[in-house]
This record gives sequence, C-alpha cells and structure tokens, in this order.
Amino acid sequence: MADTRGQPASVRGLLIWLPVLGLCTVVLWLFRDELHEAHMALAYLLVVLGGSARSGRRVGTVLAILAFLTFNFFLLPPLYTLTIADPLDWWILVAFLITGAVAAQLFHRAQSALETAERRAREIDRLSTIGAQSLAGPRAADAVEAIARAIRSELRVPGVQIATVDPASGRAAVLAQDPDEARATRNPELVLLASREGCIVGIGADGTSQLVPEGRDLTWLLSDGRPHVGVMIPLRVHDRTVGVLHIHDRAGLDIDGQQAAFGDTLIYYAALAVERVRLEAEAERVLALREADRLKDALLASVSHDLRTPLTTIRALGAEIRKTGDERGAVIEEEAERLNRFVGDLLDLSRIRSGGMHLRPEIVAAEDLVGAALQRLRGVPDVDRVRVELPPGDALLVGRFDFVQTLRAVANLLENALRHSGGEPVDLHVGEDDGSLVLRVMDRGAGVAEEDRERIFEPFVRGANAGLDGHTGTGLGLAIARSVAEGQGGSLTYAPRRGGGSTFELRLPEGRLQEIS
Repeated sequence: MADTRGQPASVRGLLIWLPVLGLCTVVLWLFRDELHEAHMALAYLLVVLGGSARSGRRVGTVLAILAFLTFNFFLLPPLYTLTIADPLDWWILVAFLITGAVAAQLFHRAQSALETAERRAREIDRLSTIGAQSLAGPRAADAVEAIARAIRSELRVPGVQIATVDPASGRAAVLAQDPDEARATRNPELVLLASREGCIVGIGADGTSQLVPEGRDLTWLLSDGRPHVGVMIPLRVHDRTVGVLHIHDRAGLDIDGQQAAFGDTLIYYAALAVERVRLEAEAERVLALREADRLKDALLASVSHDLRTPLTTIRALGAEIRKTGDERGAVIEEEAERLNRFVGDLLDLSRIRSGGMHLRPEIVAAEDLVGAALQRLRGVPDVDRVRVELPPGDALLVGRFDFVQTLRAVANLLENALRHSGGEPVDLHVGEDDGSLVLRVMDRGAGVAEEDRERIFEPFVRGANAGLDGHTGTGLGLAIARSVAEGQGGSLTYAPRRGGGSTFELRLPEGRLQEIS
C-alpha cells in the first residue's frame, strides 16, 4: 500500500521537474560558448537539488541521470553524441553524477529525519493532551475511563476494558471499559492469570490462551502469524501489577509496530490511573478511620468525665453499707474502684493522644524507677516472682523521663507479665544501648500471635492468646505505655522470647549524672 501510494507522487514530481530540466538545457545551450563546463554542471546540480528537496530521492536520482545524459548530448563536444572528445570532461560528468546522487540521498535522509521529528512531536502533543484530559480529572474513576477511551481510539480496536484484582477476595473487578457495556469482566480467569504472572496473555481465535515469555512485548505476540482476538496486558507501577488491560476484537487484532509503541505509553498512563484509584480509596479509608478515631476519643473522654460523679456516689454508698457489717459493701467499693481506674485510664489515654497531657522529663535513676514499680505492685499476687537484673558493678544508670507516667508504664508491663506468665518467673533486665535506657520485661506465657504483635498496642485490642490463662482486661495498659514512651522520644516494642513467652522492650532517653542540679 505504501509503495503504491508513493509511485504516483514520484511520477507527478518527475513530470513537474522535467520541463525545468528542459528549460535549463535550452538556456545553457544558448550560452554554451560563453560558459565553462563547471558552470553548466552547477546549473544542472541546482535542478537536481531542487527536485530532491521538493519531490524526494527517486525524482532527484532520475533527474541526476537525465541531466548527465543531457549535459553530454547537448553541451559537451562533439555535440549531439554521447561521446566526449576531452577526457577531462569525463571527470566533470562523473563528479556531477556522483554529487547529484549523493545530494539526493542527503536530502532524503534530512527529509526522513524531519518527518520522524514531526511525528514524534505530534505524538508528544497527543500524549500531553491525553494525560491532561485523563490524569488531571477530578475523580480517579474518570481518569481510568478517559484512558480507556484514548487507548481504544489510538489503537483502533472495538473494545477496551481495564480491570483490577481485589487482593482480599482474589476476584477481578472492572474499573472502566469502552464502549460502556455491562460491567462484567470477559475471561476473568485470564485477568487473574495476567495479574498473577505479570506477563501478557494472548487470546487466540480458537479460544486458546498464550503466555508471552518475559522480555517479549505486544508486537512479538501479534507477529507470530496466528490470529488473536484479545490480549491481556498487566498494568505495572514500580514493579507491582496494579491492574490488567484487556484489548479485544472479534475480527482479529491488527496493531502495527508504530501503534504498539505509542500504546506502550498509554498503557503506562492506564497503570498510573489505576494506581490513583487505589490511592484515592486508601486515602478515603484513612480519613474515615482517623475521623472515627477522633470521634471515639471525644466520646470516651465525654463519657469518662460523666462517669466520675456517679462512681463517687457508688463508692460512698458502698462504704456506708460496709459500715453496717454487710460484706456486699466491700464488694461494691472494690468494683467501683476498679471501674474508677478504668475511667482514669480512658481519660489519660485520651489526654496523651490528643497532646493534652504534659510530660515533665527529669533525670531519674533506673534503680529508683524499678523500686517504685515493685512497690506499686505490692498488692498484685505473686509479685515476688519478678526477678530484677541490673548491670554488674557500681555503674548508676539514669534516664530523662517523666517519673510518674513512666512508673505507670513499667507497672503496667510487669502486671501484664505476671498475669500471663502462668506461674513462671518474670525477668526485668535493665541496661543501656545506643544512647537509650532499656528495660526488658520477659515472661514465659503463651506469647502473642504474629498477626497481633502490633495490634496489641492499640486501645481495647487484646491478642488472640489473651484469654488462654483465664485473665481478662480492658486492653488499655499497653496502649498507654506505648503512648507514654513515644511522647518522651522513646519506644515500646514486642518480640517473642526465645524458648517461649514474650519480651516487651521499653526504651527511654538516656540521661547524665552531670545534669542533676
């Protein structure tokens, strides 16, 4: 088709330049006695260059040959023959012919380079327009639909579908398709295959599928000689498959190399659009969770404040009942006190997370902190099972932290360890590491399931193994302890203990004795 279209254009160009060549010959023949052979050669060369520039290499080459013959026949002695009397004239003719042919070739290359540059400029302009119209849309879903329309238009295929795979359910879901038909994935199994394998899947006219080897592209698939009615192309962003592009044509796909090369950029645009959909959904989920967390904290703070007054009244009534000799009064007081501690934990956690609790760091000796924590746990059963290990020697370890709140965090960790240790000793190791005061509370309990090792630090979350020992709790102790640690520039982490059990590591900023005033 390209050669057929090119031949008439060459003929038309030659018919235009033949009269020019004839006119040039007539003028040179009239003034042949006054002109040198070199001047005549330059005049013919201008005609050849003009034909090459306007009508292409073929016309320029033909003009060079015709000018060579005309120059010899009409202008070089003996006239009206193709013989040459002066051997030097042969050099002029040969040099003219070579110069004309080279000039025609150079003009052809320059013109081809210009056409390539113009084509690339048009492609860049189209890509920028498509990108502006699609990815700059107000909604991520609109961007995906715009990309689907652009791919269908540029590749000239009847149908385009962009799908993604839900990692939770493992099912394929359509994000956009053009034309807008029923939103049902065609060949969902192949969508899952392309997404899982991360490679192109071809669909043959006989219904068979073909996996494209790694390193091969769409052009390789369509050039294997077999008819294809569809192709699944994985959409990748940062080496991660985010979706699948399905291009289909029941009559058989007919995509040339230039379309495929341009389509590669559109396919990447499609991947970015799908990733934008995912990020938009993730951002909305995070905002919803953050708002829910804010409302929860506000509700807890409000309810906790409102509970303080009735709890005080209940404790007072319990005390009066106990004075009458009724043992139920003591139970009422005990339960009211436990509920009062729970309400206090809620208020403190709310203040810490909202920044309303002001921590007052000071230089404190590690031994004082440990001693105060054990003293605070005197009423806890089996507190004597806590084994404390301090660094050997007379070195005094100090840290910079809020003593009251840190004491509460350490006491929570020890109480949890005693509650879940199953009667085994609880070890408290105190040391220093990389500029931090480190306290490790280690037990021999059931440990924490791997999926819960970060969730246990969230409020009201108790691990899957929490109830195995028969103890229950509110799930606030670890959340408060971590909030206190992080509020002072420290950290609280969990790790399984070798041989079974749990290790909670509390890191606090290290202090210096010279800072004590």
